Amino acid sequence: SLLFSWLAFQQAVCAPSRVSFLTGRRPDTTRLYDFNSYWRTHAGNYSTLPQYFQENGYITLSVGKVFHPGISSNHSDDYPYSWTIPAFHPSSEKYENIKVCKGEDGSLHANLICPVDVSEMPEETLPDIQSTEEALRLLDIVKEHGRKFFLAVGYHKPHIPFRYPKEFLKLYPLENVTLAPDPDVPKELPSVAYNPWADIRHREDVAALNISFPYGPIPEDFQRQIRQSYFASVSYLDMLVGKLLNGLDDEGLSHNTIVVFTADHGWSLGEHGEWAKYSNYDIATRVPLMFYVPRVTAPTPRPGEEVFPFIDPFAQVSSPAPQGRPGETVELVSLFATLVELAGLPVPPPCPQPSFRVPLCVEGQSVARYFPPGRAGGADPPIALSQYPRPGDTPGWNSDLPALQDIRVMGYSIRTADYRCTVWFGFDPNNFTVHLQDVHGGELYFTESDPNQDHNMFNNNTLSGPLVRKLCKILER
Repeated sequence: SLLFSWLAFQQAVCAPSRVSFLTGRRPDTTRLYDFNSYWRTHAGNYSTLPQYFQENGYITLSVGKVFHPGISSNHSDDYPYSWTIPAFHPSSEKYENIKVCKGEDGSLHANLICPVDVSEMPEETLPDIQSTEEALRLLDIVKEHGRKFFLAVGYHKPHIPFRYPKEFLKLYPLENVTLAPDPDVPKELPSVAYNPWADIRHREDVAALNISFPYGPIPEDFQRQIRQSYFASVSYLDMLVGKLLNGLDDEGLSHNTIVVFTADHGWSLGEHGEWAKYSNYDIATRVPLMFYVPRVTAPTPRPGEEVFPFIDPFAQVSSPAPQGRPGETVELVSLFATLVELAGLPVPPPCPQPSFRVPLCVEGQSVARYFPPGRAGGADPPIALSQYPRPGDTPGWNSDLPALQDIRVMGYSIRTADYRCTVWFGFDPNNFTVHLQDVHGGELYFTESDPNQDHNMFNNNTLSGPLVRKLCKILER
């Protein structure tokens, strides 16, 4: 497989990120910064990645959380535009945020930390288990009918709450769990940049801690429990992905199926005093992007050879992580063009500016030029852009998820192999206008000397001035 070392998606929250990479357009084009609009009617009738494959003869199938459910996908996961049949959602996902977590008092709670006995759960299952079972069933059907297929499987974990089979806790003994390397809020961080992790605070186990708003901090023993449960949730997810990929082997589909693994956003586990996404830090905007392309990223398997042998996570067997070219910087908005090119379909043209009336175009460049691994990329140093909205300059209860009408500041961030520069500009939600002369704060981090991005150098005008001008020039396009 090929793993890109640096990947930025366009906004660190579920619905805007998913709509962005599934349409190949940035949030300023989809005009979705919250959860409360459907791009086809709110911004433009843009084609999607699965829609394009469907129009080119593929059966397209959605399992689990692919588009964010609700208004942002027209309460239909964008069916029938994107999918051949209605999207599958596991029946047990309706229990995700209700009182199913057994506390020390023996009663049930709606907690953040929620290791469970699966047999005691409603329907005796969990959403991601159901999604894996359905995906394997669909693979069997497409194999039987010999159809070209585009199958998107969206897992819930490690999204909060951390509800996962409790046996995964033993992979991460609490005494071995460390704290974040930089658990304090940086002194030079502008207040507009901080996310106060309001959704975490509403969980019963966190609310019981009576943590001061907005800066906390969470007690260290509970910090370790959060980190332990996040790690356990990831291993639970790894196990399910392993079963799904092993199913490709079992169906004999590994030799002619492209596989991509990615995510919609990152997550802070105490870094900079934050416990969520909702920012432009690397910890929130960096996600994995892994490709398996038969005969390109890996040799053609021999008859009967498994490409994805299942490894039991409890066997404590590990192998080296796949490596990409070090320092590669790509964007998730490029996924549309990349997958289309790898599949041998015509790549849609680059979007003009503006592109609101253009149904089929892409704002991200294909990264297929990096295939096979080690192949040289373009001449220009790659950059990645992300953004995040705020309702004001100081952390409030709606700072993490402001509704469109409440957005007054937009933070735009440029990431290269050497630095991250973020500038928070004034924003008018009535006409989607960014006021580049109205600066509410800035951040500048140099990754070689400050890899965790703890020391903001923005107030050094000699360093930040040229980068701010570069960012403004990009935004003016």
